[in-house]
Amino acid sequence: MDISDPRLLFIDSYDSFTNNLTALCRKAIPHAHIHVIKNDRFTIQKLLPHLESFAAIIVGPGPGSPEDPKDIGVIRDLWAIGQEHLLPIFGVCLGLQSLAIEHGAQLQKLRTVKHGQVSSVHHTGTDLFNGISLVRAVRYHSLHVVIPRDCDLEELAYADDGAENGKVTMAIKHTQKPFWAVQYHPESVLTTGGGIEVIENFWTMASRWNKIHRPDAGCWNARRAKLFSPSWPSLCMPSQMPRKAAPRRVVTRMVDARSLDSVAIADLAGASVESTPFVLLDSAASPGRYSIIGFLSPKSYRITHFVGEDHVTVLRDGSTVRESIAPIGIWKWIAAFMETRIADGGNKDVPFWGGLVGYLSYELGCSIFASPTSSGDRANRQPDVNVIYVERSVVLDNVTRKAYIQSIIPKDETWISSTAKSISRMAGKNDIASSPDELDISPIQTAKITLPERSGYISRINAAKEHLASGNSYELCLTAETKVQVSRSDSHKSDNASTSWHMYRNLRKRNPAPHAAYLRLHPTTVLSSSPERFLSFSRPPHSMCQLRPIKGTLRKAPGITRVDAERGLVGSVKEVAENLMIVDLIRHDLHGVVGEDVNVKQFCTVEEYETVWQMVSVIEGKPSTLQKDAAPQFDHGWRVLRECLPPGSMTGAPKKRSVEILHDLENNPRGIYSGVLGYWDVGGGGDWAVIIRSCFKHDNSGTQGNGSLSEGNVINDSATEEWSLGAGGAITALSDPQAEWDEMILKLQSVLGIFKETPKQ
Repeated sequence: MDISDPRLLFIDSYDSFTNNLTALCRKAIPHAHIHVIKNDRFTIQKLLPHLESFAAIIVGPGPGSPEDPKDIGVIRDLWAIGQEHLLPIFGVCLGLQSLAIEHGAQLQKLRTVKHGQVSSVHHTGTDLFNGISLVRAVRYHSLHVVIPRDCDLEELAYADDGAENGKVTMAIKHTQKPFWAVQYHPESVLTTGGGIEVIENFWTMASRWNKIHRPDAGCWNARRAKLFSPSWPSLCMPSQMPRKAAPRRVVTRMVDARSLDSVAIADLAGASVESTPFVLLDSAASPGRYSIIGFLSPKSYRITHFVGEDHVTVLRDGSTVRESIAPIGIWKWIAAFMETRIADGGNKDVPFWGGLVGYLSYELGCSIFASPTSSGDRANRQPDVNVIYVERSVVLDNVTRKAYIQSIIPKDETWISSTAKSISRMAGKNDIASSPDELDISPIQTAKITLPERSGYISRINAAKEHLASGNSYELCLTAETKVQVSRSDSHKSDNASTSWHMYRNLRKRNPAPHAAYLRLHPTTVLSSSPERFLSFSRPPHSMCQLRPIKGTLRKAPGITRVDAERGLVGSVKEVAENLMIVDLIRHDLHGVVGEDVNVKQFCTVEEYETVWQMVSVIEGKPSTLQKDAAPQFDHGWRVLRECLPPGSMTGAPKKRSVEILHDLENNPRGIYSGVLGYWDVGGGGDWAVIIRSCFKHDNSGTQGNGSLSEGNVINDSATEEWSLGAGGAITALSDPQAEWDEMILKLQSVLGIFKETPKQ
């Protein structure tokens, strides 16, 4: 077999760490072509004739049990292949468990589950561990194997869990066949000593075995190339969309905004006129920097879509058009819309020149895992896609206090000049009436708050922990909905004192956040004080993708210093494990789109916010292409967004299995909550935040009888309006149900403070 240009077959069990392990194999085995298949893609009968093409098989990790045929698929049959098809195999986690039980080992549950925890691994120093000394390895398992004495398996490594679990097997080999496996995860960001070194040792042994036993193997032909997936990574093909028009020009005027804030400029843009659309993406706290205010008009394109429907609704200038999205789907339809509106010439330091602003629901992200399903009566649902195309905007740099007035409308100098003068005039005044510091932030007086039912929530936490103990997931981000009813006599006072704009300003002052937002896109209104960036991507050709997951929350209180917060968060095995699992999941998501260049720039750093301390990690990736020296395309960031939804910090890991479990546990669609809000810039950049610490309402009156969206005044005869809030937390094997309930209530407080009533715990 020619080992200079080897092909590896990777068996994926629908795990959320697969791409991390694949990337590690590519790094350890230069020039390897890695073909990834799902474990239910082939039967063993169909797979056997093609094994001669591969130098080795990698059996990746996955949820579930090796004793369940639905979880393990073709993997169990690999360990019994005959001598004529035999080839080296390396298994990880589920792979080790499957190898072991097929050769006589016993499968047992750990007394203390190890999900996202780091252990010292004691090893023989041979085979997989040849030349390796200290190993600190990340474990993701609730099941383990016990190796009998009289079998063809030999233990190579173990972890000593002491009173928790005793000695737990961490690596094995088959004594007669070229099979090796590890229980821990060599691809995790926190595994040291037993990561790439173990893969390199496996490849050395596999190559030696192939040279002796399979010197003539390695045939690859067109039929097999068609049958198996392209070599990993295979999602980085450049866009094939034709550009239908020359790029538009961005015209920009910069003015000194001095003491102005985003609220003052938003008032100028019409934020207080409740009957019209409005968008504000507001960096109201560090590390946010730029606030984006859309200056909309009746001619601004509104785009809405409901999961499960075959069309989008486009509203512009009083007319409504339904456009089919078959057969390309909503993601490619929006990409095509933006491809015809590419612009350049703007200030390169300003992240937004114009483009789509709005939100994408949690269910839109989940639809990639399964066939879309209706989430209830359409008349009472928020759209799953609700965005508006912004052609005029003001971007406020909250550091330099400069305001950038921008337009991508041809010959729009009159508006630019007029807006620049208005902002300069406002900035020249010493008493800005709309400053939030002068705002009366009295809460709404007649709000009725309905919290989730406590016993039911705790019951679902316990059900989630049962799934974790059974190996179905490593972490489940369980959430629940809170309802707030507000008297319309208060919410529509003649002085606008309690309109949604007033409520947002109230929220902004009480809980300033780096990714705050006020979106009024009828029938939906969103008030957000989100602290969490989901994904940002800079403009090509030097695109960089960044995700900033938050896991780990501690209430701020008198006497609690940064040192205390770091001790309580970074010093907590549970909190670090929560964060680590999502970091590894996000690395997988990002690897799957950008290729190998993914790095953790910051791990579990404590950041300070208005009401809490949060533990934040930062993952970055540079997109690569299959064409040498080809630049990333305009829609690359949009494709990254699609592949990374729904946010891993709101699902748990593995993502697919966790989404399915949460769907059953929560029993209701999340809608906007746990989705993302942000923008896609006409220059190709974007920034999207996770919709948490937010509330939103739905106005049925915004929907006409024919299903179109109304731009006119919102009229609702109901005596009350209802706001929804979501909150929850990551449930792990170490979770205490009462503590999880308390954390959920803590997260609600940041938003519920804009209403008078406080929840009773």
